Amino acid sequence: MIKALIFDFDGLILDTESPEYFAWLNIYQEHGYELPHEEWGRIIGGYGLSSFDAADHLSHLSQGRLDSAFLRARHRLESDAAIGRSPVLPGVLDYIQEAKRFGLKLAIASSSHHAWVDTHAKRLGIFHHFDKVICADDVGVGRTKPNPDLFLTTLNQLQVRKDEAVVFEDSPNGVKAANRAGIFVVAVPNPVTAMLNLEGADRVIQSLADLRWSELFGAVK
Repeated sequence: MIKALIFDFDGLILDTESPEYFAWLNIYQEHGYELPHEEWGRIIGGYGLSSFDAADHLSHLSQGRLDSAFLRARHRLESDAAIGRSPVLPGVLDYIQEAKRFGLKLAIASSSHHAWVDTHAKRLGIFHHFDKVICADDVGVGRTKPNPDLFLTTLNQLQVRKDEAVVFEDSPNGVKAANRAGIFVVAVPNPVTAMLNLEGADRVIQSLADLRWSELFGAVK
């Protein structure tokens, strides 16, 4: 029996990943370079697979003409402005409401820090719905996704077994982390992660709005 739903945050509840990707894409193209999509994809949802830094990479391509600190600040300003206008992604609120109706526990497990996740979750008016919010601050340095630590900590905090939970993820790093934790994982890619390999997901859907509650329970069984 499902007792808990565990949500990723960036790209799953709030599409922060498309604004961040396209802001870098525009900055790179403005200076005559291409953002390496494959490298970018390796850091989405966690930094376990790559140490790629878009600002440092572009500064290197320009042979130091472009200052990485300036590039990073510009990107943050532009992407944050777009993220601040973004709503909760389709289907998320319906799932939260259904979970509450059935008495399920709810959690967020994110490779981002509390300062980011908590602030946006409160802005969106959903923070209070979650029994636990587990972030990078709550696990060891370098132990975010694709390592299983965030999910294992979440299971422990919720006091549920791995076979009593379902994870909703949008990235390869998140799917790998759920696999390593032994939890059933539904992949819900956003426009950026839809271009990546989500192999390992138990189910892949375009939107949470596309997966009915009864279908979820049937899939897990």
